[in-house]
Amino acid sequence: MELSIIIVNWNVREYLLKAVESIFKFSQNLSFEIIVVDNASNDKSLEALRNKFFEKIKEEKLVLIQNHKNLGFAKANNIGLREAKGDYIFFVNPDIEFVENSGKILLDLMKAKQEIALCTCTLLYGDKTTQPNVKNNPTLCSQILIALKLHHFSKAKCLDQYLRKDFDYQKEQEVKQVMGACVFTRKDLISGIKGWSEDYPLWWEDVDLCKRYQLRGQKIVYTPKTKIIHYEGKSFEQRLSLAKQKRFLRGMLTYFYKYHSKLAFGILLIISPLSLFLAFLTQIFKVKPRTQSKI
Repeated sequence: MELSIIIVNWNVREYLLKAVESIFKFSQNLSFEIIVVDNASNDKSLEALRNKFFEKIKEEKLVLIQNHKNLGFAKANNIGLREAKGDYIFFVNPDIEFVENSGKILLDLMKAKQEIALCTCTLLYGDKTTQPNVKNNPTLCSQILIALKLHHFSKAKCLDQYLRKDFDYQKEQEVKQVMGACVFTRKDLISGIKGWSEDYPLWWEDVDLCKRYQLRGQKIVYTPKTKIIHYEGKSFEQRLSLAKQKRFLRGMLTYFYKYHSKLAFGILLIISPLSLFLAFLTQIFKVKPRTQSKI
């Protein structure tokens, strides 16, 4: 088995069906499996997959795993990773859609360039415009602005650097951080660090994963060789603003506690109540916040 494609799902049945169908449609000339780990969805996601892809399940090209509660992104991915038979692992969100043979293209890239430990490709919004999916490592300055919602207005240099506003998405290059919606890596490497960190409730798992690869001197690369549509955040948008902000802040504080100074952690801890209050106001007045990729 060359490639295991792992998808964590929560209540996005129609997007999941489209994702799996597109993967089977475009994935050619490689041995692969799709592993869907469902986090206790109540929309009959796995039942729909069983009905539509019965033969693929029978052939063990589609593996379905049902969790009895929502275990979160990292833990569910790790469950899929333990079941994976492929030498390479491709983690994708359920709200993606293949438009070409992306698995084979990225597999060939990784085989040709053994120095690459992890890679991602171009992501497109539903309207086919490029979705920014590359960032630098988080800094105290950038995270203060984001926590206080000032990133919607600020033109601070630290924020532009963090969000890689200067990034050329037409050029293959080494990067620091990639979005967790599309992560292609070698199984031996990610298994060697025991998979995704389960310290995070949701959000920041991808930041932590990339940081651990960096600390081991392993190369992370963005490539424009292939494109995947990402409808972005369809599971997470089901949660209210305050709930999202609580998870975001917990992830941010966990990351800074692990990888930054006590002073930086303390500053972010102090401003967290204000950040939650701003999220509460956003929820009360029904203001739809923009994701960082759309800033």
